[in-house]
Amino acid sequence: MKKMTLTTKILLSLILGALFGVLLSHLESDFIKHTLMLDGILKLIGTGFLNAIKLLVVPLIFVSIVYATASLDDIKKIGRIGSKTFLYYITTTAIAIVVALTVANVIKPGIGIDLSMITSGEGVSEVASISFIDTLLQIIPTNIFEAFSTNNVLGVLFFAVLMGLSITLVGEKAQPVLVLFDGLNEVFLKLVTLIMQFAPFGVFALVANTFATFGFSAMLPLFKYALSILVALAIQFFIVYLSMLLFIGKLSPKIFVKKFTPIFNFCFSTASSSAALPLGLESSDKQFGVSKKVSSFTLPLGATINMDGTAIMQGVAVVFIAQIYGIQLGLGEYMMVILTAVLASIGTAGVPGVGLVMLTMVLSAINLPIEGIALIMGIDRILDMIRTGINVAGDHVCTLLIAKQENEFDETVYNRPMVDLD
Repeated sequence: MKKMTLTTKILLSLILGALFGVLLSHLESDFIKHTLMLDGILKLIGTGFLNAIKLLVVPLIFVSIVYATASLDDIKKIGRIGSKTFLYYITTTAIAIVVALTVANVIKPGIGIDLSMITSGEGVSEVASISFIDTLLQIIPTNIFEAFSTNNVLGVLFFAVLMGLSITLVGEKAQPVLVLFDGLNEVFLKLVTLIMQFAPFGVFALVANTFATFGFSAMLPLFKYALSILVALAIQFFIVYLSMLLFIGKLSPKIFVKKFTPIFNFCFSTASSSAALPLGLESSDKQFGVSKKVSSFTLPLGATINMDGTAIMQGVAVVFIAQIYGIQLGLGEYMMVILTAVLASIGTAGVPGVGLVMLTMVLSAINLPIEGIALIMGIDRILDMIRTGINVAGDHVCTLLIAKQENEFDETVYNRPMVDLD
């Protein structure tokens, strides 16, 4: 009998977790449902798995960015790839917000919503307003060890790029340092491989917890809001991303969709683009044929600053909240939303739920009530699971396009059948 692959196990766990969660949501015994399962076994397994992944995310980003930057050994090439990547991420994020605003104004999710069905103000106290200047200042940490301990990924990324550039500039004398980071990179990837063996259990627990907590009925009052986001996400993926692959990269969208599906399934279960980074790095090499020199730079950078799915949520949420409160938005407000949401997505860490926190910056920029976030908090977890996949898809499309332009791409690997990552 053929051994079941890790991808199959994760997909099976996702389905079983959803079914188990729905059954659990209808359980009347509070002890079994909450004490034993939600706050006990499922929380231990699910949160424990996520914690193990998060444990490696910051050092993995640091090591891979330093190694990738130093390995390019040509300052012009570093600048070329870096500028292309940044331009791509900013452009697709701006497109995502425009798509979101357009879809939301067509569907009008906030029109006809009965506010009495929603507990106003619930959970708002947990969301703190974030200054735009403070977000920018996070890029330059005063203490790199503090940046590591507080998961300041922007600060770690900035320091990693500087160190990689310094290794390149020093040249021959810095080769032992480059060899060290090469070894560290392999060690962290092996650690990821070990932790990923527990992914099916973690996925089952996380998905079960989500569906047991919210179920399907909780989504009904906000169906139009959810529909707006899903339509915008679909446009971003199937029209924007796949068109870029087809017309710019001259690559088969069908192959990309097939090979990206396991990564999307993992994104859906964890709702964390950072947690999906290790699997993405491995898939980029073995499934998509991208050189590690490119993927080790573009994917960690994308997990840090490229949040198209999150930007879509912010765009739809702005229109939704404005309509709920009867506030008319003009062209100036929409332009400010596009600008602020692009900047907010750069400062959005790739962990579950942080998009809601960054939404406060967008709402504050156009003087919309921050209390409106309470209206979408209940449904956001499930939508977060889906939009995370779009965040990561954008990273991979960018990586493929840049790798092909830089001749760091093996099209034979891209076109061949999927391989088992075990």
